[in-house]
Amino acid sequence: MAGSLSLLLLLMLGTAGCWELPALHCNLYNSCECSFKPDLSALDCDLARNVFGQHLAREQLVKALKGFLQTDHPSKPLVLSFHGWSGTGKTFVSSLLVKHLYKDGNRSPYVHRFSPILHFPHVQNVNQYKEELKQWIQGNLTACSRSLFLFEEMDKMHPGLIDVIAPFLGPSWVVFGSNYKKAIFVFISNSGGDAINNVALNFWREHKDREEIQLGDVVPAITKAVIADQEHGFWQSEIIKQNLIDVIVPFLPLRPNHIRHCVRSELEQMGLESEEDLVHSVADSLIYFPEDEKVFSSTGCKTVAFRINYYL
Repeated sequence: MAGSLSLLLLLMLGTAGCWELPALHCNLYNSCECSFKPDLSALDCDLARNVFGQHLAREQLVKALKGFLQTDHPSKPLVLSFHGWSGTGKTFVSSLLVKHLYKDGNRSPYVHRFSPILHFPHVQNVNQYKEELKQWIQGNLTACSRSLFLFEEMDKMHPGLIDVIAPFLGPSWVVFGSNYKKAIFVFISNSGGDAINNVALNFWREHKDREEIQLGDVVPAITKAVIADQEHGFWQSEIIKQNLIDVIVPFLPLRPNHIRHCVRSELEQMGLESEEDLVHSVADSLIYFPEDEKVFSSTGCKTVAFRINYYL
């Protein structure tokens, strides 16, 4: 059987110049390397068109991925941490990331999402969760070194639980049968959102352009907020102590014009015309803060779809 398969390969390669061995391999076998099809240009375009008011998130994400993917032998897995208030686009951006990294997008068997409420609900079972999580990570890295692990709502994760994966994030751990350093880990958290909002508000009050906000303006405040939060999954975590997070990706609070962009985008996805009266009515119905200045949306784009249905 093996000889017949080899002969078949030679015949196909010899009779059709367009055949390439990697492509043929992907047709014959279910390989995770074949499923991993990063298209960073498409990701950058998607972020520019569909994620509003997040220049820092776009810049940091694309830059980090380019640096990580340019080598076949990275020194460690890529570890990203998304921070910002609810509704600013963290979960949406993570979906775009998966969409443009894997051929099957969010249906890919090599993408693994974890929710503390769904997967780790009971604090008394933390030790059991630790062992299960460690086995899950190691098993899936053995199956596919190009795995992506996404941890949602880290601010609701039981402190101490996530430390079990710290060895997988560094340069010295060994997962037999796999180059685990090709994996990507993404943590999503609302923690640090207040600190980011304060920076953005100060820029607005000083009449500075939002685009002038740099990573150095927000990262120290985010780090301080996470370290001080005793209910956060990173509380006294080895991941923080060992500086295993490669890039902090901040999401800024959204201005009314960003909300209007969200309304138009949602209407387009629903196949409806973007009537400006409706767009402004939906955007104006949201709550903005500070109360006397109404600069930023309290819920971002999260409730836009519901508001549109209400007005329709």
